[in-house]
Amino acid sequence: MNFAIIGAGMAGLACASALIRAGHRVTLFDKGRGPGGRMSTRRLSSPLGDVAIDHGAQYFTVRHPEFRQLVGQWHDQGVVAPWPALSADAWIGTPGMNAVIRHMAADHHVVWGRAVAGRMRKDGQWWLIDETGASDPFDGLIVATPAEQAASLLSLHDLAMARVAQTARSEPCWTTMLVFDKALANIAPVIRKKGMISWASSNSAKPGRSGPEAWVVQACAAWTLQHLETEPQDISPLLAQALFKVAGQPPQDPVHAVSHRWRYAIAAGTGDGALWNVDLGLGACGDWLLGPRVESAWLSGTLLARRCLGADHSG
Repeated sequence: MNFAIIGAGMAGLACASALIRAGHRVTLFDKGRGPGGRMSTRRLSSPLGDVAIDHGAQYFTVRHPEFRQLVGQWHDQGVVAPWPALSADAWIGTPGMNAVIRHMAADHHVVWGRAVAGRMRKDGQWWLIDETGASDPFDGLIVATPAEQAASLLSLHDLAMARVAQTARSEPCWTTMLVFDKALANIAPVIRKKGMISWASSNSAKPGRSGPEAWVVQACAAWTLQHLETEPQDISPLLAQALFKVAGQPPQDPVHAVSHRWRYAIAAGTGDGALWNVDLGLGACGDWLLGPRVESAWLSGTLLARRCLGADHSG
């Protein structure tokens, strides 16, 4: 079969890998300009030089045996490294979190910068539609986007799938990246769940990171919702102030600051694992079907591929 997958993040790429191993063809479409998604690494040009900061997922955990085996291969290839100072099962991408997605995507046909606006099913096949027109036909269509985006893509063809997506609401997160001209003294390198801050860490706290003193600060969902439509340039000083307030230190002005709004950052998970309509050749996968972990996205994509192949009949 010839599959189209909308979304080239962890779930979509995991699904594509399993389908290709079984002899199928896959084309992935992603609206992003390159690999990363919610595992993105932003490269900033600061007065002190370039610095790369992970501004999405900060690390991932490894628990499932199959995922652990894959991560072991990535480790041997220099794509990931353990972060034992954080926890026994914490891992990061090297040299940035997006290295994992970049590595996975290298083996696939991914069309970047392609926002799918519509889809059409006719004579048992699928066509994707964007500003350039309609794609070539596909036998199967897989939606590997956040739940809020998946709901609209699924609603015209499978209402039951769309309802599942509609129940899986994601929490947003404002993230600020800060560069300083000197090290921040007497501040813990990792701060978790303190006041309005969900996570803050020094870039150099991660193994293998170098460059100027750089921090990422992520706000909790409640605070983010209160400031969801605030301009990014107004968010940066607020989260910088919050960092020093939580640390109990006098504030320092960053030499560079930029903020990013993740509208769909954390999904609780519906417990469905993956969705597959064999009659339509339509499926959906993502962490929103399992839980808010990178590993959950990989497991969901792998499970969906098995259901497509008839190896799993539980959904």
